[in-house]
Order: sequence, then C-alpha cells, then structure tokens
Amino acid sequence: MQRFKEVVKRVVDGQDTAVGRVFDYGIQTLILLSLVTFSLSTLPNLSPTQVRWLEAVELGTVLIFSLEYIARIWIADRKRDYIFSFYGIIDFLAILPFYLQAAVDLRCVRIFRLMRLLRALKILRYSRALRRLKQAFAEARDELILLSFATAFLLFLASVGIYYFENEAQPERFSSIFDCFWWAVATLTTVGYGDIYPVTTGGRVFTFVILMVGLGFVAAPTGLLASALTKVTQIEDRMEAAESDDGPKQR
Repeated sequence: MQRFKEVVKRVVDGQDTAVGRVFDYGIQTLILLSLVTFSLSTLPNLSPTQVRWLEAVELGTVLIFSLEYIARIWIADRKRDYIFSFYGIIDFLAILPFYLQAAVDLRCVRIFRLMRLLRALKILRYSRALRRLKQAFAEARDELILLSFATAFLLFLASVGIYYFENEAQPERFSSIFDCFWWAVATLTTVGYGDIYPVTTGGRVFTFVILMVGLGFVAAPTGLLASALTKVTQIEDRMEAAESDDGPKQR
C-alpha cells in the first residue's frame, strides 16, 4: 500500500516527472473542457441529445476532479493543512456545486453553479507562467500594498475635492462625498464613463489634475509587476542553467 501511495504521489505531485507532467496537462485540459461545457450549457434551444452530452461531460469531469481531490488528501503528509490550504479549498469548491445540485432540488441552489467558475483557479496549480506571476506578486507585495493605501487616500481626496467644487452647481449628481466616490473611481482609473462630470472651471481643472495623477497610478503597478516578473524569470533561468551544468558532471 505504501508503494502504491508513492506511485500516486509521483503522478499527482510529480511535476518534474514525465507522468506527472502528463497528469498536469490532462487536468488542465479537463478544466478548460469543463468551462467550455458550462458556457455551452447556457445556449438556448439545446436539443435533449446535446443536453445529455453536456451533462455526461460534466459528470465525467466532476468524477475525475473528485478522485484527484481524494487522492491529494490521501497522499498529503499533513491532511488538514492541505484541506484548508488555498488550493485545497479551490479543489473542494470546484466539485461542490455538482453534489449540491444532485442532493437538493431547490431553485436557490442554482446560485452555486457560479462556483463552477472556480475551476478556472485550479489551473493556477499547473501553469508555470501563473506560478511565476504569483511569485512576482509576492516579490512586489510591499510596494503594491503601499500603492493600494496611497490609491485609497487619493480616491478619498478626489471625492472630497470634487464635492466642494461641484456640489453647488450640480447638487443632484454630487450630493455627497459618497456619490462623488463613483466619479473619483472612474476618473482616477482613467475610465471616464461620462455619466457624471464637472461643469465648473475649478472642477474641470481639478479633474485634469486627478487624471494626470491617475495615469501614473495606473502605470505604477504594471511597472512593478513587470520588474518582478523579469527578476523571477532570471532567477529560474539561472537555476535551470545551473542544474543543466551539474547534470553532465554527475554522470
């Protein structure tokens, strides 16, 4: 039994082995297939045969995801840590909607179908590029947190500023700082929906300043992540080069 457990662990967690990579690619394919069938199931005027095929694919993918979830619990050295980890929760939520719908026939339970979209997050485990992105976020975490606080402060400042400029001229649109917050978000992110805009000279000048500042705030996280991704990629490339150089020497 212990030997079989080791074999399963090499397949499920062995990302450096050929069989492990085949398993990873297979799960990624099933995730995408599940999301495609979920989208197809929303098409109107599906024939009974098409509905049955979609349900069969859904059943098959859920069974495989369920077996994968059980296998990961079984091979985990600390089962509780896996179950309550980020990936453990995602793996569980990816299969939960199917069993809820099978067990309870209530219209309100249909909301859990939205949780099927969480299967897309399962692909985080298997994508090397996404793992690099995760490492890049961790690398730039402190800077991003600081930027988030600065953005929140700037949003509040913009809301207060536009309120004092536009409240008298447009009391129905800029009636409170909370109403102005929507304008601040749309302006600072440079979206500019145009549903609410200043008409006073002071308000327009203030909006111009906020727009210029917003351009910098939108570009800053992109630069931080690009720099962190470059650093993570360079580290991985150096590690792979070192491993390839050590290989012939060991032979």
